[in-house]
Amino acid sequence: MNYIDGFVAAVPTANRDKYLSHAQQAAAIFKEHGALQVVECWGNDVPEGKVTSFSLAVQRKEDETVVFSWVTWPSKAVRDEGWKKVMADARMQPGQNPMPFDGKRLIYGGFEQILNA
Repeated sequence: MNYIDGFVAAVPTANRDKYLSHAQQAAAIFKEHGALQVVECWGNDVPEGKVTSFSLAVQRKEDETVVFSWVTWPSKAVRDEGWKKVMADARMQPGQNPMPFDGKRLIYGGFEQILNA
């Protein structure tokens, strides 16, 4: 089955267009280096939690929106090689494609897909 990298971030709501531009550039690079698909979702029905929630996890501020994203790879091996290439790609450096959000509050991880119904 495919391998998935998942991401949750808090993006300043005013930076939606900048975020989309950043994501479009990054998606092209990910796909160039082996990703099958890149999905970006802008939160519009993300409940606030008292113990856990997306907002709490990324320490969302009042003027921010939660973004949920994933990258689909054909395998973990392709993902591992792809990530090396993505991180070394000059177009992904902060000077070329700066993140329009606080990357320190980005949550991410790699996941082995166990069901695709």
